[in-house]
Amino acid sequence: MYEQISHSLLNDILTQFKQPKGEDWQHFYTRLGANFYAIHSLFQHLYGQRADFKEQLGKLVNVLAQQYAQRAPHLRAKDLEREKNHDWFMQQKWVGMALYCQGFAGNLANMRDRLPYIQELGVNLVHIMPLCDCPELQNDGGYAVRDFRKVDARNGTMEDLEQLIAAMQQSDMLLTLDVVVNHTSDEHEWALKAKQGDQQYQDYYYMYPDRTLPDMFEAAMPEVFPEQAPGSFTLNPDTGKWVMTVFNHYQWDLNYSNPAVFIEMVDIVLFWANKGVDILRLDAVAFLWKKIGSSCQNEREAHLILQLLKDCCQVTAPGVIFIAEAIVAPTEIIKYFGEDAINAKECEIAYNATFMALLWDAVATKQTVLLTKGVEDLPEKLDRATWLNYVRCHDDIGLGFSDKAIIEAGFDPVSHRRFLVDYYTGRYPESNARGFAFGVNKKTGDARISGALASLAGLETALATQDQSAIENAMMTIILLHNLIMSFGGIPLIYYGDAVGTLNNDSYLQDENKMHDNRWVHRPTLDWEVMALRNEPGTVQQRLFSQIKQLIAIRKEISAFADLNNRELITLENPHLFAFHRFVQTGMHSKVVVVANFDTSPQSVPLQSFRQKGLFKGAVLTELYSGQQIIPESDFLTIPKLTAYWLST
Repeated sequence: MYEQISHSLLNDILTQFKQPKGEDWQHFYTRLGANFYAIHSLFQHLYGQRADFKEQLGKLVNVLAQQYAQRAPHLRAKDLEREKNHDWFMQQKWVGMALYCQGFAGNLANMRDRLPYIQELGVNLVHIMPLCDCPELQNDGGYAVRDFRKVDARNGTMEDLEQLIAAMQQSDMLLTLDVVVNHTSDEHEWALKAKQGDQQYQDYYYMYPDRTLPDMFEAAMPEVFPEQAPGSFTLNPDTGKWVMTVFNHYQWDLNYSNPAVFIEMVDIVLFWANKGVDILRLDAVAFLWKKIGSSCQNEREAHLILQLLKDCCQVTAPGVIFIAEAIVAPTEIIKYFGEDAINAKECEIAYNATFMALLWDAVATKQTVLLTKGVEDLPEKLDRATWLNYVRCHDDIGLGFSDKAIIEAGFDPVSHRRFLVDYYTGRYPESNARGFAFGVNKKTGDARISGALASLAGLETALATQDQSAIENAMMTIILLHNLIMSFGGIPLIYYGDAVGTLNNDSYLQDENKMHDNRWVHRPTLDWEVMALRNEPGTVQQRLFSQIKQLIAIRKEISAFADLNNRELITLENPHLFAFHRFVQTGMHSKVVVVANFDTSPQSVPLQSFRQKGLFKGAVLTELYSGQQIIPESDFLTIPKLTAYWLST
């Protein structure tokens, strides 16, 4: 969009810009011109009241140009390719895995040797969780960053990472890395200079000489970790000042009301884009803007910062996309795609935490009423945006579905959430689950849940007692959950170790730096001798791995599983069944109905429930996962226990 004021300013900036010789700058100038009105408008809204506004905006443009100059030719070519195929990441071909480098392979060099395992499973998108340099002890699993441009020595070197990226690119695999945008370690260079009294760097954080403003902030700020890190401010003894530390006392929140902070983070984001990273996961984006009198979460300015960051990235590295790490209510998470837009203007991908939590509710209750209500309440996403659908991740399970949905499902919100915590911690009499309560709020009784997928699904208990029926049910539950994240709509994200049924690991209790955080129970160091059992017929590992591998392979062949806002929920009267319809205009299996049974007994549903929607007109149905031909009896379709069918006619 052309607008005189912003483009006059851009001309002033560019007259002072020294373009490197021998470079092709056509695409840079085209993108800068196309995006600059938005960049100027957002930057002015956030920082226009400052006397150095024009100077800071000039610095921002200079960063974009410097990083473009350093962008490799093959990455520029990929940018052009993805601009032409703008929904490339929404295709059904992508299946992801999230992992810790050290837990999965020991280090980045060994990661290259483990790529064949990932490829064998069918995964072609790998999210390696935080790799950046962080302190030896107080590091929050890598999310307390000491140096954003350095690989932590425990993971290897930057050269190791570059070699891994090259190997992945040769195999058409996507790489996702984290950028922790909300805070730094208190050992970061900026924090160290702030501790030494440098006002420039104290302004990078929220630092106050007394409790007056911290008390005003905390009056409305909820505690993130009430057990282990109560409050949101920490007294720094070096300066005698109170520093905002929303997550942990050693993680200092960055102050985005300072444009210098934003420009620094743009430079860091583009640094990693230029390393060849395809997708950047922006951590803790809901917390980016702090405002007295608010919860300091999901503020409008946080969204403006993300929009500005996206516009800047589109100038220099438009082939790179963002994941919003915001585990918030459905009405809030949808905003991280961008409001009042058709295509995503903030982050193209967001975690579908609500769907994940609803799946675990259905496993515990063996009913799908709340699952159906919760999915009905999910707002429709934008066209050029998609979900990450997952069963487990490195974090806890929050029971974040709405009270409204719980009530409509016939439950009391408080007692139902307590039931779920009791069920997954094994306190409920009929539960085989072996998880742990995390983040218990003694004031409210609220809690979240830690635990490995297989242990939460009952496999740990079943193997200990050698109860064959319970082992079978646990394995079927694991496959059922993976079936649904493969078919629901979005990018399925498998957690490392889950494809072979990795159980809880309590070795973290021997580490004084981890023993107070039970999330480490599901952050394993993989035993590759156990992993090798996936090749031995009849083992738990082989049975799980082969079935998940088959799910992935078949998913990639089903055109209806591309995420194009092409899902229709089918409400059934049977409370144990969950169903939806996936469809596209053309392609193999352009219409697929998914029907899932969460009960431990077979369940039937009348075909009329589907035929009234124009489905199942033929006499024979094909179950795509097994290849089985199904001829329904007496106009009823029967779904086996703990099973999801992918049905095509």
